[in-house]
Amino acid sequence: MAQLALVRHGQSQWNREDRFTGWWDVDLTPVGENEARASGQMLKATGIDFSRAYTSVQKRAIRTLYLALDQMDRLWLPVTKDYHLNERHYGGLTGLNKKETAAKHGDDQVKVWRRSFDIPPPDMVAGGEFDLSKDRRYQGLSIPNTESLKTTLDRVLPYWDSEIAPKLKAGENIVVAAHGNSLRAIVKHLFKVPDSEITEVEIPTGNPLLIDLDGGLNVKSARYLDAARAKPLPAV
Repeated sequence: MAQLALVRHGQSQWNREDRFTGWWDVDLTPVGENEARASGQMLKATGIDFSRAYTSVQKRAIRTLYLALDQMDRLWLPVTKDYHLNERHYGGLTGLNKKETAAKHGDDQVKVWRRSFDIPPPDMVAGGEFDLSKDRRYQGLSIPNTESLKTTLDRVLPYWDSEIAPKLKAGENIVVAAHGNSLRAIVKHLFKVPDSEITEVEIPTGNPLLIDLDGGLNVKSARYLDAARAKPLPAV
């Protein structure tokens, strides 16, 4: 049996401003930093001997992980950063305030972009303010112009299968600090959530989801460590 802790990054600057963030690299707020530290304290209290950690290449997830590891007295754990664990790319919505976007395009259209499984937002315009094509961390990669939840899964799951799942099958306990939609992809896979239901699965910031897995990576049990801030989980 192995144990997997999924940690959504703490509140970011654009979470606070209610803006579409996606692949744009924004930092944590002081509230988010405290959420990250609290996540580490809760993980330490479990007494689980974690072997390694994974995160994205976005600072809000990276800093969440390191703040948590510091509280766990586990800053020495091996950490892998990979863009496959990045947040969903919100394309042309990146940087826009969500309420202003709804006022402009209508609540129904914004809900389709945010909550449909396979309909992405409009493409990001090349050369715009949030174009990442010249960002060195993505050199040589095919950067998406937008992503639906489906294409986010298509990015996350091959990495899960090749890099993370084999470590869990070998019995290692792992922490993954990432984003709402990249973690939703992992939850969809592990809990076998139908396409039509996964968009309703919410993962709270700064509240570790601890999952017990058997040798075949079937979910045996799962719980949020902060029960007061827990969200409903798919049936095991």
